[in-house]
Amino acid sequence: MRAVLYSTFGGPIEVENVLDPTPARAGVVIKVEATGLCRSDWHGWMGHDPDITLPQVPGHELAGTVIACGAEVRNWSEGARVTLPFVCGCGKCPQCAGGNHQVCDNQFQPGFTGWGSFAEYVAVDYADENLVAVPEGMSATTAAALGCRFVTAFRALINQGRLAAGEWVAVHGCGGVGLSAVMIAAAAVAHVVAVDVRARALELARELGAVQTLNASPVSGRPENSGTSSVGEAVRELSGGGADLSIDALGHPETCVNSVLSLRKRGRHVQVGLLLADQSRPAVPMDRVVAWELEILGSHGMQAYRYPALLRMVEAGSVDPGRLISRTISLSEAPLALAAMDRFEYDGITMIDRIS
Repeated sequence: MRAVLYSTFGGPIEVENVLDPTPARAGVVIKVEATGLCRSDWHGWMGHDPDITLPQVPGHELAGTVIACGAEVRNWSEGARVTLPFVCGCGKCPQCAGGNHQVCDNQFQPGFTGWGSFAEYVAVDYADENLVAVPEGMSATTAAALGCRFVTAFRALINQGRLAAGEWVAVHGCGGVGLSAVMIAAAAVAHVVAVDVRARALELARELGAVQTLNASPVSGRPENSGTSSVGEAVRELSGGGADLSIDALGHPETCVNSVLSLRKRGRHVQVGLLLADQSRPAVPMDRVVAWELEILGSHGMQAYRYPALLRMVEAGSVDPGRLISRTISLSEAPLALAAMDRFEYDGITMIDRIS
């Protein structure tokens, strides 16, 4: 099969011919119909993830058709159209037993613990616990757009963040995760303040339901279009006292701190964007956390069994993940696109939907 492969961290990324995968006893092989480029794939290529063993095929948000099943698979058969969370739980460890497959002790992650979906075919383990049927009529690109960014935003807001109608939500970083969060929060009848440094990203956020936008590009030490001295102050002003819930959807020390400082008293910060390598220990303003009784939460994907709630919103038309797809490319274009992800040249989601 054809697959995107890298053999050194930060080194060349090539499309090569490699052996077709075979299913594990509890796994399946999926013919990939669409797969998204995510900044987590860039972090993996850069060597920021200790689970990766070289050489590696990246890619972890996908949709496709099952073409082979392992001997222990009971719930799936060849021909099923499926998608899956980017964290696949084993179904047997204490975390999975408690319903928290997203932090499984023995998790399988395509593109990280195993070869991923930037390929014609991908082998996925723990199939019975993790595969999700793609609804009839849903395109492969829309199904792939669900995860990881859309499902990550959904769980961060709804499950971890406990979002309620009428609350103010600040979204820091309007890439794929951030724009997903804007759309979901707006559908949940929340008031969204979207924060970014790119005018086009903020334009998209407003189109997707943000009621306020803030350009965080500094002008004389202040955010653009703001009379306040910091992003946190500007968000608190725009939201009439501060956000009830704020998420860092980018993953940077500055956006993490800005998110915490955007909150009103007893507000909730959810860290979604990855903070890795030399950025993994940001200077969080714990004096504010204590004095204002703020909550600091992490969020890491979503379990397969929670997909139906999200799919109902998609089928009802209240959210549309397909709107986040900004461009489609071929597998042969993926190496250059992956290497350029740290430059944030494109808004929304870039999707691989063809081999050549």
